[in-house]
Amino acid sequence: MASGFFALLDDISVLMDDVVAMSKVTTKKTAGILGDDLAVNAEKASGFVSSRELPVLWAITKGSFLNKLIILPIAFLLSAFLPWVVTIILLLGAVYLAFEGVEKIYEYFVPHDHEIPSVKAENLSKDAILQLEKNKIKSAIITDFILSVEIVIIALGTVINEPLLTQILVVTVVAIIATVGVYGIVALIVRMDDLGLRLVQMSNGKKNSLRFVGKLLVNALPLIIKSLSVIGTIALLLVAGGIFVHNIEYLHHFLETWPSILRDFVIGLGVGILALISFKLVKGLIRLIFN
Repeated sequence: MASGFFALLDDISVLMDDVVAMSKVTTKKTAGILGDDLAVNAEKASGFVSSRELPVLWAITKGSFLNKLIILPIAFLLSAFLPWVVTIILLLGAVYLAFEGVEKIYEYFVPHDHEIPSVKAENLSKDAILQLEKNKIKSAIITDFILSVEIVIIALGTVINEPLLTQILVVTVVAIIATVGVYGIVALIVRMDDLGLRLVQMSNGKKNSLRFVGKLLVNALPLIIKSLSVIGTIALLLVAGGIFVHNIEYLHHFLETWPSILRDFVIGLGVGILALISFKLVKGLIRLIFN
């Protein structure tokens, strides 16, 4: 009886070792999406009055957990009964990632005017500010849902050939890391300028290390958010290209003499350009039909 119990413990230990090892690999595979998730949510969680930043971020975090509670069971059911659907969703997600990456590049070179309501506007009533806050939270949770689908499917695609229990444990661990890690870092980022301002105030107007560090934190916040957006865009194209290379046999030997990172980027960029052109054509055609 005792030997059976210890054998069970040994099996559990081996399983958890496999889960930890696979979780590390899977987290690396989803790093591109996590970078984009971080950049997007840091942007969406900013722009609030200081006292509302953390409550708003907590509301978005709870929405993110709810998103994953919805997505994970559906993903595991597909893996158990329709595993080929996971590959299709993975490829469709890669097209979306490539499209999103190229669209960001396009909008950088061809800027568009986006009206972004500010919850700091002084001429708004309290009710109007609360409504804008709710709208931004809702928008952030919807965006998180899309990114969460991508994270879960990419993670699942990495362990699709493993036993179902291993899939469940690995993907769940990655989903938790994604939520806690991303929103924990976002919390630090959005409070960075407040910490910097506090340090400046503590310097009492003197040019000392507190003032220097404080001003550095205040000035660094917009640069960090912008750099995260750039890194996230590049990562989106790399992740998309990697998915295509590993799941489409024809692309296994495409540009095989090139460094893999460059090949993945070129493929992701190419697919993204085609997806963006197709989207613009369909959008233009719809306007012609209905206008």
